[in-house]
Amino acid sequence: MQYRDSIFVSLLKPIDRRHFRSLVERHDGDAYDKSFKSWDHLVALIYAQLGHATSLRGLVTGFNANPHHHYHLGVEKISRSTLSDANARRPVGVFSALFDTLSQAVGRQVRQEGAEMVRLIDASPIPLGKVCGWADWNGRIRGLKMHVAYDPENDRPCSVEVTRATINDVEIGRRVTLEAGATYVFDKGYCHYGWWSQIDATNAIFVTRAKSNMRLRATKRRKPRKIVGAGFRIVDDAEVRLVSKGDSKLAVPLRRIRVRREKGGLITLVTNDRERSAVEIATLYKIRWQIELLFRWVKQHLVIRKFLGNNENAIQLQILAAMIAYLLLRIAARLHSVKIPSLRLAELVGQSLFTRKTIHRIDRAPPVNPRKPKPKTPTTQLDFCYV
Repeated sequence: MQYRDSIFVSLLKPIDRRHFRSLVERHDGDAYDKSFKSWDHLVALIYAQLGHATSLRGLVTGFNANPHHHYHLGVEKISRSTLSDANARRPVGVFSALFDTLSQAVGRQVRQEGAEMVRLIDASPIPLGKVCGWADWNGRIRGLKMHVAYDPENDRPCSVEVTRATINDVEIGRRVTLEAGATYVFDKGYCHYGWWSQIDATNAIFVTRAKSNMRLRATKRRKPRKIVGAGFRIVDDAEVRLVSKGDSKLAVPLRRIRVRREKGGLITLVTNDRERSAVEIATLYKIRWQIELLFRWVKQHLVIRKFLGNNENAIQLQILAAMIAYLLLRIAARLHSVKIPSLRLAELVGQSLFTRKTIHRIDRAPPVNPRKPKPKTPTTQLDFCYV
């Protein structure tokens, strides 16, 4: 009988084991847990995400209940205490570097010549309970933040970083690698004139929302070619410059666009883009909500609301494992030409992790009537009956 990989093994195949070992050596990932390797740890945490395990006991029980699959996964039976120790001590850099590698792989799969590069930048809070006494309070939540740069065209998180809740969003946003020709869209929490100048110097575009205390003076009015968009209307379009009595300086030509939304709200957008129409720029800012949909999907369908440990290192590892699992699902959907929605795929994967089936047939039931074996004797031969 021909051997067939399980769904879980097929999902993990895009991870190059040799490259992963080099990442472990670079970050000294096996320094404290030599018997429980980084690969074992990674497989266990991805299993927890896809199998929706919300406790260490549930993770270990479910995983160890399938020992006949461990050989092909390259792991052995896991222990709850060993897994807990690894969560507390293994460096986050191993998982972070693997995420970057997989994200780049997704980018190469879907790269299209001449396609517009749009990057959405935002952060999502990760609330933690009072049990995590080390967590900082930022005035709204006590916990962590997940900072993400996202490619909406290809549904690809480009970068992810987890920090304390008190870290300013723009401090992490400034670490994003800038690409020439890309358009960066972010909200008013990322107001930093020095960073905006860097984006402009890279021959990239930024689109953001102006703060209420930002003083701008119009130098030239522009007549919009089109004033009505999907759910909004252009009120004003002008070239402006920053007016400030303090030391705030911005030597970048700016453009201010006022937009009236369908429900009556008025927002002011600021950009260094002089080529696109006002409607196109307003549409770009509207697309920013796709990153909010990403945060919602990850929080609802992966495990980052209940954590497998109370220390900061364990929680960061779990969040990174969730984003790695998200990328593996996206890669599998493309490699196997899966046409079902991502939510449906995630549900089916969770229900059939150890099923020996190809991913492209994950939503299909096995044949009801398998082919019957051929009879050993001809059907035309008479049967003898003893009485």
